[in-house]
Amino acid sequence: MSVSVIIPTLNEEDWIAGAVESAFAAGAAEVIVVDGGSHDRTARFATAAGARVLLAEPMRARQLNRGAEAASNPTLIFLHADSRLPSGAAAAVEDALQARLFGGFRLRFIEADSRLRIAAKMINARTWVTRAPWGDQGQFIRRETLLACGGFREIAIMEDYELATRMRRAGPVRILPMTIATSGRRFLQRGMLRTAIVNWLTIWRYHQGVDPEELARAYRA
Repeated sequence: MSVSVIIPTLNEEDWIAGAVESAFAAGAAEVIVVDGGSHDRTARFATAAGARVLLAEPMRARQLNRGAEAASNPTLIFLHADSRLPSGAAAAVEDALQARLFGGFRLRFIEADSRLRIAAKMINARTWVTRAPWGDQGQFIRRETLLACGGFREIAIMEDYELATRMRRAGPVRILPMTIATSGRRFLQRGMLRTAIVNWLTIWRYHQGVDPEELARAYRA
C-alpha cells in the first residue's frame, strides 16, 4: 500500500501505541507521529510501535502540515491519537481517492456508553448530510492535492472543519462505510449536552469571524 498515516500528538502516552498499531494493521506503509512537545512518553511509545517521530511546534494544524510534507507516500490519512483505524482502511482509501478528492470514515466511540452511541449516530447523520467529515473521522486526501491547496490552514482550532468545508467545495467527497473507533473521553468528562453546545457554538462563532485564538481559549477552558 502507498498510504502514510499522520498522527499529531501532545501528551498521549496512554493512546499513541494503539493508534500506531491500528494504522499498520489497516495496511499503512508508513506511520508518522508529529509531536508538539509532549512531556510524557508519547514519542518513546510511538517509536517502539514502529512510527517515525517528528517534532513540531505545538499547534495541531502545523503538526498535520509537517507530517504531510514529510510523508513518503501519495495517499494520506490523518488520525487522532485516541482513534483506531479499521482493518482494510488503507486499501479502501486508495480506492476511494480514484474518484474523489477527499473523505473520511463513519465513527463510533470506544467506550461502552448508551449516550455515546446516540452521539455517534448524530455525528454520522450530520456527516452524511454535510459531506464534511471532521478530524476525528480520519480525514484522507492525496498528498499532492493537499499541498496544492495550501494544506491545513494554520489556525489554533477548526483546521479540520476548514479543510473539510474547502474540499467539499472543490469536488466530490467520499464517506466510507467503514467505521473508525475514537474515544468519547471529552464527551464523558465535560458532559454530553455541554460538549455538543460548545462544538456548535464554536462553529457558529467561527462563521461569525471570531479570531481562532479566542475560539481555542474558550473551547479549552
